Amino acid sequence: MRRHIYLRLRPIEEARELFLAAVDPAALLGAEEIPTVAARGRLTAAPLWARRSSPPCHQAAMDGFALKAAATFGATPEAPRLLKVGVEAFPVNTGHPLPPGTDAVVMVEQIPDPETDPIVVEAPVFPWQNVRRIGEDLVAGEMVLPEGVIITPWAQGALLAAGVTRVTVRRLPRVAILPTGSELVPGDWEGELPPGRLPEFNSVMLAGMVTELGGIPMVLPLVPDDAAALTQALKAALAEADVVLINAGSSAGSEDYTYQAVAALGEVLVHGVSMMPGKPTLLGVAGGKPVIGNPGYPVSAVLSFEQFVAPLLARLTGRPHAARPTVTVFPAQNLPSKPGITEYIRVTLGRVGDKVIATPLPRAAGAITSLVKADGLLTVPAFSEGLEEDRPVPAELLVRPEELEGTLVVLGSHDNTLDLLATLLRRRDPRLRLASGHVGSQGGLMALRQGRAHFGGCHLFDPETGTYNVPYIQRLLPGLPLKLIHLAWREQGLIVAPGNPKGIRTVADLARPGVRFINRQRGAGTRLLLDYLLKEEGLSPAEIHGYEREEYTHMAVAVNVLSGTADAGLGILAAARALGLEFIPLRPERYDLVVPETTFADPRFQTLLEVLRSPEFREAAQALGGYDLTDCGKILWEQ
Repeated sequence: MRRHIYLRLRPIEEARELFLAAVDPAALLGAEEIPTVAARGRLTAAPLWARRSSPPCHQAAMDGFALKAAATFGATPEAPRLLKVGVEAFPVNTGHPLPPGTDAVVMVEQIPDPETDPIVVEAPVFPWQNVRRIGEDLVAGEMVLPEGVIITPWAQGALLAAGVTRVTVRRLPRVAILPTGSELVPGDWEGELPPGRLPEFNSVMLAGMVTELGGIPMVLPLVPDDAAALTQALKAALAEADVVLINAGSSAGSEDYTYQAVAALGEVLVHGVSMMPGKPTLLGVAGGKPVIGNPGYPVSAVLSFEQFVAPLLARLTGRPHAARPTVTVFPAQNLPSKPGITEYIRVTLGRVGDKVIATPLPRAAGAITSLVKADGLLTVPAFSEGLEEDRPVPAELLVRPEELEGTLVVLGSHDNTLDLLATLLRRRDPRLRLASGHVGSQGGLMALRQGRAHFGGCHLFDPETGTYNVPYIQRLLPGLPLKLIHLAWREQGLIVAPGNPKGIRTVADLARPGVRFINRQRGAGTRLLLDYLLKEEGLSPAEIHGYEREEYTHMAVAVNVLSGTADAGLGILAAARALGLEFIPLRPERYDLVVPETTFADPRFQTLLEVLRSPEFREAAQALGGYDLTDCGKILWEQ
């Protein structure tokens, strides 16, 4: 198969400028006339002129009596003017037209007894006092709105007041979303997926984003990986839509035909952008209409959309493309990156002391849940080798700033029950959130020492004392006032494929030829346990094929076994059970929360502790399998 190569990776700003310069919004969309009452949020395509004055006649600006101002001249309490109701003075309410022959209004509050006839006027009014004169707001023939502005609700009111019942606006952009891939089935496919097939859900995400930005999405049928079929589908989409968004098929793969289709019908402006995720983005024009080749991985698709489709739709709809608010944050760990590529890293955020800590989420372009969980985006500039731990950097906010104040940050070892805690905490108090980062047990203790977390998750076994956590805390956190709060005993063991095809029974079996292992990261309690078990068996790490392959969570280890990239991994029973894998128990271990006194006294943590000690949490955690929560929430030790 012949593979395409990127023409040239262009910087994001250069690619965006080149792409937007090729699009003429007015020529692309044209104009349409719609009722003013339906025009909120639309962009005017021509100036709008008042057809009548506003107000259309002289109106009372106050409740009172309309009269001829001259009839009140010289009035005082000692020498009032007496005016006959219905002849010289006329009762009016605010907004009423002034009766003929009157030019002022005396407020009802200034009439000693408004029920008498004649009324008594004790002070003069001047001509046009308390009156809205004809055309005071707008005069017939005056411009109400210029071309190229958004019609707001109050602009609708002004237009209707001016007699403008229909308006000329720019047509809303119709965005065709063309999903591609022979391996895909519709995203709402029910039941088991056919072998080798995947659900197509990017089009739903992209359609929602188009709608939020004021466009009209048109999701078209799936197109297989066939150059002729894609070219024909693109041609049909261009006939219906103003913008075409082809999802997947824009990279350098042998079945990526977007380049061929766009080049056949128009011009490819950009093929490859120096951003990650989103590098395969293709930008072009066909038939005078913009075409975007959007990467297939969901995170890539979203970030590419935000960089190129969002500003395009802002130009087409006239809506401002406002940058997200930013906040200064401190990365919870070093974040290396490839030089020459702008990388976007999804993070959770929480304020610890006077710092906002950014904990990275999985960086894979296919990790759609990283967008669901993200509070912010870190940008690693091109020609940078990454971001340094605890060095301040700006982060784009994906949540409201006040949400950061309700976030508890836990760094340390991964455990599935932390996700349960996060869910139940939010249920208990919607203002509170738990943001967890998987940096290993020792990494969590170091984060507490550096003030980068509210508390840590730890399961470090000390072979010399045969105890958990305390020796490490005394060594790494000497003098820090804290409490060690028990979460659970949990089963650690070997996670293997269903049926255990390699016949793995003990740690010693990991050294057999042909057995591939997947390990946890350095500093993880599970990795330290593995090292201890290997030492018991008289084995060295060098004898384990895959010892240097690292994952950051028990679930990630289980996924490696499920996918067949590893035959075994050390992890917890809950992770194996979640993915339908077999589990060979090796030993129970204690998992505790390391909580500084400052955090323990925090009302947010006290709410979390209530959740931790609740029957609801206990039942949900036990349902995962492999947990003993007899002493859950008990304070085991204090320093």
